[in-house]
Amino acid sequence: MRRILRQRDWVIDDWRYLGEAGGADPGRALIIPLSRWRAEPQRWHGSPLRLGVQLAPVDAVEELAADLPRLALVALEFPNPGEGRGYSQARVLRERLRFSGELRAVGAGVRQDQVFLLARCGFDAIELAAGEDPQAARRALARYEVAYQPGAPEVALRRQRFYAGAAHQG
Repeated sequence: MRRILRQRDWVIDDWRYLGEAGGADPGRALIIPLSRWRAEPQRWHGSPLRLGVQLAPVDAVEELAADLPRLALVALEFPNPGEGRGYSQARVLRERLRFSGELRAVGAGVRQDQVFLLARCGFDAIELAAGEDPQAARRALARYEVAYQPGAPEVALRRQRFYAGAAHQG
């Protein structure tokens, strides 16, 4: 049973990956690699399952633009800690393509010290790499009170400063 950090809470993952045990049960949610999504479009477009697609760092998110209304989840892969293309993919999905479904970070490169930045780029679900501390990852979401660069779920800097100042005065 896999647990993920979804919107600041540790929950049991209700999604399965293609080929994983229980991955094709009716009524389940299934994550499909982009290559399989492309190879068998009729199979997936007619499926009663909730569907998600997993993208590798080299995949162009724009290729999914027409399919995004059908998808409930997009999982972006971070195969190692030095791979950062998933951050850009997330921003394109959220800002340019207006994807409103679950955006998940997955892979061996998803570390607890990246959680704050992942959330700033629009990720709302994080599947930590093996061996990472889940509680430290959750704490990382509140590590900084003010962010200087704009980000997907954060409030503007001026507003953060205003509210931070008001909280200390009252």
